[in-house]
Amino acid sequence: MLLEDGAWFPGTAPSAFECTCAEVVFTTNLSGYQEVFTDPSYLRQIVVMTAPMIGNYGINPDDVESDRPRVAAVVLRELSAKPSNWRATGTLAEWLATARVPIVAEVDTRQLTRHIRSKGAMRGAVALGEQPSDEVRAALAASPSMDGLDLATHATIGAEYSEGPPDAQHHIVAYDYGMKRNILRLFLKNGCRVTVVPAGTPAARIRELDADGLFLSNGPGDPAAVHYAITTLRELADGSLPIFGICLGHQLLGLALGGDTVKLPYGHRGGNHPVRDLATGQVLITSQNHGFAV
Repeated sequence: MLLEDGAWFPGTAPSAFECTCAEVVFTTNLSGYQEVFTDPSYLRQIVVMTAPMIGNYGINPDDVESDRPRVAAVVLRELSAKPSNWRATGTLAEWLATARVPIVAEVDTRQLTRHIRSKGAMRGAVALGEQPSDEVRAALAASPSMDGLDLATHATIGAEYSEGPPDAQHHIVAYDYGMKRNILRLFLKNGCRVTVVPAGTPAARIRELDADGLFLSNGPGDPAAVHYAITTLRELADGSLPIFGICLGHQLLGLALGGDTVKLPYGHRGGNHPVRDLATGQVLITSQNHGFAV
């Protein structure tokens, strides 16, 4: 595991893989690794797991947020070789290997996480070898930064589709910038009909769908680079349609309304982030996954 500032961290590989370069981030989730790895918001990111053991309950076809793993690579301390869970249909190592996602295990993830926390998220490379080669260093130097990257075009769907009963009380249009499946599940669970549209869908089509509300999904990349979405949302934000955004969708809406976005030093990623309600003083434990802020 080589970082762009020259620091590197040795580990082991359960299977062979090619050199992979991407932004290195960490998540503090103690469980839910399958949901993390299939979340499109992690597209082109090497994810460091801070929990000491990963893979102990295996994988299954249900606990996913998209159709396949989206992370560029996974870095962890200990990889469980024998999962124990009645729902498991395979091991984490086999599942990621099938998807050609590199795993680097036996890494000092505590030291690596502290390094990222103090120096900030940065580009990194995972590769085979006893130490970083000149070829790996050159590949890392040539890899793109997350700043200025529009990844919504890579994470979105190819065509519009609808789910839910036609006679549902509420009709929601959802922009898919890399939407997690659980968002759709929650809308359907609450009796909504949902029309999911690609990231580049024009404002005229949204108005044709005659929705009760517009939802802007999560997604990967730099929000300031998604110019087409910002322009479209500026057209739609005229007060005629309720709009709700999370993650990338929230950032895009902020930009459309005249705000700015900044890249956080190392982001907020994990399922145990405390957030204080300033109105009530109540502190909630929340799930977070973003590297930019409005």
